[in-house]
Amino acid sequence: MPAPERIPSRGLTEDGVRTLLAEGELTVLGQVRGASNAVLYCTVTHEGEARPCVYKPVAGEQPLWDFPDGTLARREVAAYEISEATGWGLVPPTVLREGPYGEGMCQLWIEAERDEGADVTDGDRPADGLPPLLALVEGDEPGDGWKAVGFAEVGEGKTALLVHADDPRLRRLAVLDAVINNGDRKGGHLLPAPGGRLYGIDHGVTFNADDKLRTLLWGWAGEPLTAEAAEVLDRLSAGLEPGAVLTTRLAELITAAEIDALRGRVENIRRTGRHPQPSGDWPSIPWPPV
Repeated sequence: MPAPERIPSRGLTEDGVRTLLAEGELTVLGQVRGASNAVLYCTVTHEGEARPCVYKPVAGEQPLWDFPDGTLARREVAAYEISEATGWGLVPPTVLREGPYGEGMCQLWIEAERDEGADVTDGDRPADGLPPLLALVEGDEPGDGWKAVGFAEVGEGKTALLVHADDPRLRRLAVLDAVINNGDRKGGHLLPAPGGRLYGIDHGVTFNADDKLRTLLWGWAGEPLTAEAAEVLDRLSAGLEPGAVLTTRLAELITAAEIDALRGRVENIRRTGRHPQPSGDWPSIPWPPV
């Protein structure tokens, strides 16, 4: 499956979107509820262009025991930088900037074609519209077009098999998550967008030097990488050499030890040629899963 066409926002180039996000005037319209950290829905306006965006101020971050305080916004920007380096464009344009409540990350708002998921019993996908990306199925087998994640309790002492679509877009995202060491890939962080694009959002708990990979996208665990993924990792390895442009950008966002660990993860996946498997040292599936 070829990479989707890169049209970030109604005719603006990628550079134009980043300039808009970085230099435009932020107007806060409201707060996105249900998030553990402050997530503000805004508009950003610059030189006659205006777009909706998300602004996450550092001041609104809740402390975490395993991440340094005040670093989540920078990790979100670092995830975007890695996504861009892969060429897959899996993370919406994201910048670090000053805003009404101080420094924070600012990300283009993606109006998703919301997939509510499905509870299915035969593994079939709906005939109309976008297929669901996640589902619960009865029995022990995922069915055609699905990959098994594991069993989940669904109430009244019953369990169902949690599955995700055997979708090349999700497979790319699984590779990205393994590279950035994503500790929280939930179903609600998957945004199917018009034109067949799929974005991943909420990358604050990434790039830890210790293994923290926790995701719903384990369906390919242990399987060989695609040829495309292997080529992407080769390019990414070269881009992470000391003194490279990408490395210099990352050095402003994460620590030297975290960059070394990032290099190590890339090299390990390249060496094995396979999708990583759960380590057993850390819960492998986020809770709640959505």
